[in-house]
Amino acid sequence: MLKGFFNVPEPHNEPINTYAPGTKERELLKNALQEARNKEVDVPMFIGGEEIHTDTKETLHPPHDHQHLLGTYSKGNKKHVEQAINAALLAKEDWENLAWEQRAAVFLKAAELISTKYRYKLNAATMLGQSKNAFQAEIDSACEIVDFLRFNVKYMTEIYQQQPPISPKGVWNRVEQRPLEGFVFALTPFNFTAIAGNLPTSVAMMGNVVVWKPSNTQIYSANVLMEVFREAGLPDGVINLVFVEGQDAGDVIFKHPDFAGIHFTGSTAVFQEIWKTIGENIHQYRSYPRIVGETGGKDFILVHPSADPVVTETALIRGAFEYQGQKCSAASRAYVPKSLWPQIKEIMKKDIASFKIGGTEDFSNFINAVIDEKAFDKISGYINRANNSKEAKIIIGGKFDKSKGYFIHPTVIVANKPDYETMVQEIFGPVLTVYVYEDTEWENTLKLVDSTSNYALTGSIISQDRYAIEQATKSLRNAAGNFYINDKCTGAVVGQQPFGGARGSGTNDKAGSMINLLRWVSPRTIKETFNPDTDYRYPFLGE
Repeated sequence: MLKGFFNVPEPHNEPINTYAPGTKERELLKNALQEARNKEVDVPMFIGGEEIHTDTKETLHPPHDHQHLLGTYSKGNKKHVEQAINAALLAKEDWENLAWEQRAAVFLKAAELISTKYRYKLNAATMLGQSKNAFQAEIDSACEIVDFLRFNVKYMTEIYQQQPPISPKGVWNRVEQRPLEGFVFALTPFNFTAIAGNLPTSVAMMGNVVVWKPSNTQIYSANVLMEVFREAGLPDGVINLVFVEGQDAGDVIFKHPDFAGIHFTGSTAVFQEIWKTIGENIHQYRSYPRIVGETGGKDFILVHPSADPVVTETALIRGAFEYQGQKCSAASRAYVPKSLWPQIKEIMKKDIASFKIGGTEDFSNFINAVIDEKAFDKISGYINRANNSKEAKIIIGGKFDKSKGYFIHPTVIVANKPDYETMVQEIFGPVLTVYVYEDTEWENTLKLVDSTSNYALTGSIISQDRYAIEQATKSLRNAAGNFYINDKCTGAVVGQQPFGGARGSGTNDKAGSMINLLRWVSPRTIKETFNPDTDYRYPFLGE
């Protein structure tokens, strides 16, 4: 094993800045926010080595201040998708033949740039464009994207090191990990700048070329990511960034013979439609495409009667309301025993009453805006129906206002039945629904948690009873791809908890792990014989 040859910097999780009052990082981030607010950007698409501007412009606004103009972006069409594919295929041979350590160096440099020079610019873009507060942006667009890049380089080297353990005398057995044959489509979400950066880079790192379409509501920070990748030395055409309608992208990409795979994070409905389209077109492709997706969640916190009420309440409000619940992993449904509910409810009311709500530029605000008007209308619809329902009662929050920004107050609903719509359907907003169960119904509640939702992304058990913890861990083994014990059900860290779920939540290919990178290579086994046989006859043929 070529240990020295495969030596790369040992990855460690990027330290998280606190942005506490009086700190240098707080001052630098506030300056970056002010600078970004004071200028309007004109964001181009990036195809090959060109910045593509079009006559069709769409505007960019902070979700918490939708009258403020951050800038515009150039909207593309099918022609631009075709150009991006051609640029990717043109770059493919040189990129995949580049030595792996040269590819690694590009992304290690990108990580270093984000960690230092671009840290505050990228965080400010995430705060303004996606309405994340300073700490949430720091975790996402500084630490997590840096962790993805550094740890993925390490995983890449480990993949290349995996070789057949036996080569008999006179034979050399080896495995070559080839990039996929064609191009890969990266379709990325609004809610995490780190995910938007990881989906195309993890693919490209393994020698593939990419057409990247981000969510329209993440374009502002995607532009900064592309600036970083280009400064890090990413060759033209390896990752091509386009801003087009989903239908236009799909009509071109999923009919192209060189379509080799999709790396996706988004809604379950969209992913299932994509899978269906790929199946219908399977006869057109040069190879079977890799389909990798992380989709929705209806994530749970299950509370045992032995649970500590304060630990429980902290897990509930952090898990449900950080980043306005706009995480695939956010706590959305909770099962609380009747004996603990009165105490937990009172602590929750007190804590939520202390939340400050407003724009991200004011660092004292814990709650900011949801991403856009469409999300606002969907979430407020659930709240309105709960207000008028006999099957549920809003006990905290329930207010919303979009006059200045898309603000929805953290809302807690108590459902009278376990299959009320907000216990079952993904909301993707700051709404937590609680079902209060009888303490004697613990085992039935375990079955309820497992069967209520078709999602299986994250979940947690809060308990001080080790037998109950073991029972829940076993009973809910298929209900969550990431399972937490005595913690909130969100906050996976690269290098610690690879992220992904199954059932309706995706293909469980675990972003931030070697498992994911293995999806972007196609192995070839090579056997070389140094002293080949010269006679067809085997010994058993003798007289």
